[in-house]
Amino acid sequence: MMAEARVFLLSCAVQDYAWGKLGSSSEVAQLWASGDPSRQIDPKKPYAELWMGTHPKGDAVILDSHIAQRTLGQWIAAHPDSLGSKVKECFDSQLPFLFKVLSVRLALSIQAHPDKVLAKKLHAQFPQHYPDDNHKPEMAIALTPFRGLCGFRPISEIVAFLQGIPEFRALIGQDAAQQLEASAADLSKDLGVRKALQKCFTCMMQRSKEEYANQLNLLVQRVKQQVDSGEDVSSVIGDLLLTLNSQFPGDIGCFAIYFLNVVTLQPGEAMYLGANEPHAYLEGDCVECMACSDNTVRAGLTPKFIDVDTLCEMLTYISAPAAAKLFTPTAMAGDSYALLYNPPVPDFTVIKIEVPSSVPQYHIQALDSASILLVVRGQASGQGAHASLTLHSGSVLFISANESITLDVDPSHNLLLFRACCLLG
Repeated sequence: MMAEARVFLLSCAVQDYAWGKLGSSSEVAQLWASGDPSRQIDPKKPYAELWMGTHPKGDAVILDSHIAQRTLGQWIAAHPDSLGSKVKECFDSQLPFLFKVLSVRLALSIQAHPDKVLAKKLHAQFPQHYPDDNHKPEMAIALTPFRGLCGFRPISEIVAFLQGIPEFRALIGQDAAQQLEASAADLSKDLGVRKALQKCFTCMMQRSKEEYANQLNLLVQRVKQQVDSGEDVSSVIGDLLLTLNSQFPGDIGCFAIYFLNVVTLQPGEAMYLGANEPHAYLEGDCVECMACSDNTVRAGLTPKFIDVDTLCEMLTYISAPAAAKLFTPTAMAGDSYALLYNPPVPDFTVIKIEVPSSVPQYHIQALDSASILLVVRGQASGQGAHASLTLHSGSVLFISANESITLDVDPSHNLLLFRACCLLG
């Protein structure tokens, strides 16, 4: 009797959210189509997210016809030891992460994710809006230049916007604006600064639609006139303001750019988004990994459910420069081709692997964790326990704990892989 495969290929779900890139401009679409030659990309359809994992909304389908279970979630339930002993124990025999590729055309909502305590509370009170009780820390690693909003700006920058943009100041209100200006004079009093920042942000977010739409219209018209006359509008982030207002006309989220850092990641650069940190993705393609949850608290730039009060209460209000939002990977021990993106949560780690075409073979290390491997570029043939594999762009591979694979690399292209796993100490 042949031993059951513990390494196998997956067919993964694609989500067609409206904000996704259209047709073949989407990295998601390209990976989806190259993963299966029979798939045809619809040029008018948005291809927003590729989900690689066991989440009920997109449980990956196993391609090996010899395996009895149809989906990865069913297979792990029948083979919990495949997770690795520590992962199995720590996460109740569940795969603890969801691995994704995102292709963003329109801005995603101004949002934050709750910590575990708040997630349990929100799920109990509003299960229709918060579908599980888990936290959702996440990390984005750019595949193409990727722009997003992440964390509160330095106080000095917010104060400069308050003093230079009358429409923004009118929305915040004179009292709250002056409190932040006064606190900025003595940043050593951290709690006072954070309270003043919270007051400013909450005052803005709780304005009536009529108030913020009126001030936004005044600002947009002024910036458009400046653009038409050839003036530089970078001091008010004019280009981004006009883009967001064109995507979400009259939306309060357009003003969030004056509170939050605008971060542009180059390919391979990453940002980590912990609990209660405000953020929004604006454009580009990235690999994303997160705890296996679907809990998001939104407050702007979205047609979905908005929960302004919860968002304003939950945020940390820690301000820092944009450069501080970059998450720096480390070299992986024993592997000169791998970089480790290891966030301060136990749920997931991402390994970026780039093998030059001049290297004939690459050995994928065994880990004490189940992992999911995505091939972004290049081709290889693999040999592991009970498995012979042909891998190419778009291939997604499940690797059980303590399994290794040796890849013969196609010399015509560099090999670019991302591997999601759970490295518990």
